[in-house]
Amino acid sequence: MSDEQQRGEDGKEPTSRGGESQQSVHDRWTQGPDVSTQAQEPSLPGGQDDDAEILRERQRLAQLEMMDRWIGGVLTEQRRSRRWKLFFRLLLLALVLVSITTTLYRVFLAEPAASVPARQHLALVEVYGVIASDSPANAERIIQGLNRAWESQSASAVVLHIDSPGGSPVQSQRIYSEIMRLREQGDKPIIAVIEDIGASGAYYIAAAADEIVASPASLVGSIGVIYAGFGFQEAIDELGVERRVMTAGENKAFLDPFQPLDEEVARFWQGVLTQTHEQFISDVQAGRGDRLSDRPEIFSGLIWSGEQALGLGLVDQLASLEQVARAQVGEATWEDYTPRLDPFERLTRRFTQAAAEVLGLHSSHAPIKFQAQ
Repeated sequence: MSDEQQRGEDGKEPTSRGGESQQSVHDRWTQGPDVSTQAQEPSLPGGQDDDAEILRERQRLAQLEMMDRWIGGVLTEQRRSRRWKLFFRLLLLALVLVSITTTLYRVFLAEPAASVPARQHLALVEVYGVIASDSPANAERIIQGLNRAWESQSASAVVLHIDSPGGSPVQSQRIYSEIMRLREQGDKPIIAVIEDIGASGAYYIAAAADEIVASPASLVGSIGVIYAGFGFQEAIDELGVERRVMTAGENKAFLDPFQPLDEEVARFWQGVLTQTHEQFISDVQAGRGDRLSDRPEIFSGLIWSGEQALGLGLVDQLASLEQVARAQVGEATWEDYTPRLDPFERLTRRFTQAAAEVLGLHSSHAPIKFQAQ
């Protein structure tokens, strides 16, 4: 059979001696589809294929995205600001409602001050804390309590319950004068009972009472006057700060802590303190009379224990409030005649005092003090 016939019958190319057909040989590495260089290298954003229009479009999109972020931040800040405004408005509204509620309670629901027991008792007036016009121990409040206690028919005695380091000379003098006025009427005894401390302005008040009672460990005395300040003139020079003070009157700023204290000014101010101290001594002597010892250190500003004060004539006996009550009415009972503090006012005072302590400020406005340090 010829080769052509054999090819026609089989439909295949004749095989070579190696057993492989030349057309049936397929190499996937060399005979596969052509891959161009452009297909092998992916196109990168912003590459050479991007024309100027595409670049401008991408820049515009980036700017829009940045603008969206900025607007989102502004809106977030505005929402936060609105929340704080709403919070403070609600807080103010709550304080107003508390104030109105407290006022209505005091006017319509509070028990009248005259509703005191008919049985005999001690009429107590609290003198607690620093004596100052802006503190609970202010002259107006204590005098009001004294008058209420004095007018009570069932009160056997008026008791000033003192636990105070002193304070304002003016407030102390006002209370002292009112006690002396009531004492001269002689209707009922006025007794000052000192707890932990009754010093300086607090002792000034106690000296007006008919009798002073203290515990053996109470702190009593400190009959003196104090003014305290600082001098910052060197510190301000070191910091390079210029002090600018304008006055009408050459001595208007004589206690400026940023100026050196002149000797003549110091002598003048010492005269003010000495005169105030003499007022203190005179009133204590008028209140205590011959019961005071003649030892000069009594008026030196020293503070004494209750037991020491008894020997100096600063107190009359060592006893507690319960013992005084039993001696006066036969049992340890008393009624508090101190005017109640408005709850809203009490909250305001505490907040003010806390803020003053944080800032290192004093709540009292009086530069001169009858106060133990």
